[in-house]
Amino acid sequence: MISAADREKAVELIDEVVINGARRYKACNEIGIDVRTYYRWTGKKKSGDISDNRPGSVHPAPANKLSKEERKQVIETVNEPRFTSKPPCEIVPTLADEGTYIASESTIYRILREEKMQNHRGRSAEPSGKKPTTFVATAPNQVWMWDITYLHGPHKGFFYYLYLFIDLFSRDVVAWDVYEEENAELAAEVVRRACFAQHHLSTEPLVLHSDNGSPMKGATMLETLYRLGITPSNSRPRVSNDNPYAESVFKTLKYRPNYQPKGVSSLEEARKWCADFVKWYSYEHHHSGIKFLTPHEVHEGKGEAVLARRHKVYEAAKAKHPERWNGRKTRDWSMFTEVFLNPENAAFDKAETREITPGKQQKNTA
Repeated sequence: MISAADREKAVELIDEVVINGARRYKACNEIGIDVRTYYRWTGKKKSGDISDNRPGSVHPAPANKLSKEERKQVIETVNEPRFTSKPPCEIVPTLADEGTYIASESTIYRILREEKMQNHRGRSAEPSGKKPTTFVATAPNQVWMWDITYLHGPHKGFFYYLYLFIDLFSRDVVAWDVYEEENAELAAEVVRRACFAQHHLSTEPLVLHSDNGSPMKGATMLETLYRLGITPSNSRPRVSNDNPYAESVFKTLKYRPNYQPKGVSSLEEARKWCADFVKWYSYEHHHSGIKFLTPHEVHEGKGEAVLARRHKVYEAAKAKHPERWNGRKTRDWSMFTEVFLNPENAAFDKAETREITPGKQQKNTA
């Protein structure tokens, strides 16, 4: 490693020849260094010394660094009996009232962290950073999701509330209704109708996922789920993206060309509009998340046959004009076999996954 004195001498020589008309990069080549090394050496100057600013180089201690004695004083002070239950934000003002200053609050916090002395006191728990529970469905009626959104009423401040239940695997709407209020009793009524409509038996594993709203966690709703043999699941508190499929349906709803942002005149009109939307969404909408099948086709088990016909069409087109594919395969129209709700990023095996039934092959995630 070149010493500081040698670096300083080299910089002086380079500066001298540059002043006399030489090119800096040629002067650096004559000395045996790159011009970028020269700029790095001259990037900082302290007390006339030229510092090596490479990350792996040895740097002098900062001028504002606490000495060993000062650091020891901080540790001894925070461990005094009168300060054992006080944070640095209370210790520093107390010492200032006594005419003493040992370090700033941030410095004391940093020293406590480095000394493994910054712990949660009493009954306070350290934030766990809980990950969302991951569910995987390999067929319809294994995982449902639901949420509530509002529709504008006839005047400002008045809303109608759409209760919407969808299936994770097929994205089909399994139940819905519109009411003038949102509460757990109405939600329980809709989920009961959903189970009867889907011929769901309590012996089948079924998870119902939702966010943390009061209708989702109300006593009536939870009691209904337990009686129906449904396992409730909720998003993490204060997390808005743990129920992505339900939110996606609501965005699709509110971007429909005939959506009425100025409001509907009555509850009957709101229900009629939602009925038309559900019919279009389930039977006509080719969903990009399920290989551009309609949710009803997937829910009724017709998706694989539809995709097989599409594959034949593409193969016939390729046989007719192979030059247009340039040796590449046709579009993948194979049926997906798994759909994940809230998988851990690019690591399904590390997520806290509750499998409803085993499945492999392709994965469809949100």
